[in-house]
Amino acid sequence: MKWVHLTVELVTGFVLLFLVVKVAGKKLIHQISPFTFISALVLGELLGNALYDDHVHLWYIIYSISLWGALLLLVEYMSQKWLPFRRLSEGKPTALIRNGIIDYEALKKSRMTLNQLQSLLRQNETFSLREVAFCYLEANGTISVLKKAKYQKTIREDFQLPPHPVHVPVTLIREGQPLIDELHAIGKDEQWLNEQLRTHGVSSYEDVIIAEWLEGETACLCRRIRNVRNIISLCYVFFIYGKYLLFNCYKCTIINSTVDTDDERRGGDV
Repeated sequence: MKWVHLTVELVTGFVLLFLVVKVAGKKLIHQISPFTFISALVLGELLGNALYDDHVHLWYIIYSISLWGALLLLVEYMSQKWLPFRRLSEGKPTALIRNGIIDYEALKKSRMTLNQLQSLLRQNETFSLREVAFCYLEANGTISVLKKAKYQKTIREDFQLPPHPVHVPVTLIREGQPLIDELHAIGKDEQWLNEQLRTHGVSSYEDVIIAEWLEGETACLCRRIRNVRNIISLCYVFFIYGKYLLFNCYKCTIINSTVDTDDERRGGDV
């Protein structure tokens, strides 16, 4: 009977914690502020103590987690409505470097050493303090870096090149399963996908580990030959109605292919 009671409490606690995290928002997990850190600790303690205390009943778990979840929602609502309360609960960024000059007082208030600052800068692909114009310590402990102009990455506008449209790859097949919603999103259907597979000798979705559709770029079709001791991959490059498909099989090497575009004739893409 004790095992049954423990099982019920564990399942109930798991479901309630899952609901609290879903309702409270993703930042409870990703963006750890002082308040969300305390909230996570309290939620864990509430469930952990209740599970191993024989005098705590199931309704205590439900009530405590529900009450704490309601408080989280209340604080989140107040943070969205009132800026002073948001600053109190979430904090505000601290400028550690201004115009290339380190603010030692801000470092002391943030209880951070120069070694820690340099470590965080290296994690942001900044290996020298001379590259930094501004650096802010965010409320969740990460830093935001604005480099000096001469250390910033080159972009297309620097070469006065016209901007190109950006397209997001769409996965059409994943682990042998067609993704119908993604097909409809690009204006295609399953019949069209089957035709493209048959054109290149693929008779079943199971032969494809992943298939991506990308507009305006080259692609490869990689097909695994079955019943062979060593996996052999065949790669094909093809063009369909001005758009491309990418089919990739497990342990299949993708061959980079190029198309003679206007940019390449001018000297390469930037």
